[in-house]
Amino acid sequence: MAVVTAVCTSEKKGVQKRAVPEITVKMNLGIEGDAHAGDWHRQISLLGEESVDKVRPHFPNLKAGAFAENILTKGITLYELPVGTKLRVGGALLEVTQIGKECHTGCAIKIVTGDCVMPREGIFAIVLEEGAIKAGDSIEVI
Repeated sequence: MAVVTAVCTSEKKGVQKRAVPEITVKMNLGIEGDAHAGDWHRQISLLGEESVDKVRPHFPNLKAGAFAENILTKGITLYELPVGTKLRVGGALLEVTQIGKECHTGCAIKIVTGDCVMPREGIFAIVLEEGAIKAGDSIEVI
C-alpha cells in the first residue's frame, strides 16, 4: 500500500522544506502557506522515500523535505506515473502534471545533499479536489 510518510512546506523557493503535521491543499493554489503555491502546473511536489534512499548511503541523516518536496511517499514509483494520472492522497485529489524538472545551477539542495534526485524522480501535481493531507494517509492511483 502506498502511503504519505511526511508533508513539508517552506516560505521560500529553492530551499529545503520542513516537515509539518498536516497540509491543506486548495484548488488553483496548492498548499496553503507554501512558497510554490499559485495558479500554475507545479503546485505540489512529490518524491518517494525510495528515491531519497539512493542518496542516504552518503547522507544518512537526510530529513523529510531535504529535496524541497511537499509530500514524501513510500510504496509507489512516482516517476513511472504518466502525466494526467489522478492520485487520491489523504482527503485530496491531485493530478500529475510533470515528471522531473530542470535543476537550478547552484541549487542549495544539491549543495547540501550532493545529489538532487528531484529533477529525475520527483513529480508535480495540481489540486483537483481540496482536502487535508498528513503522514500516514494512503495514496491511491485513480
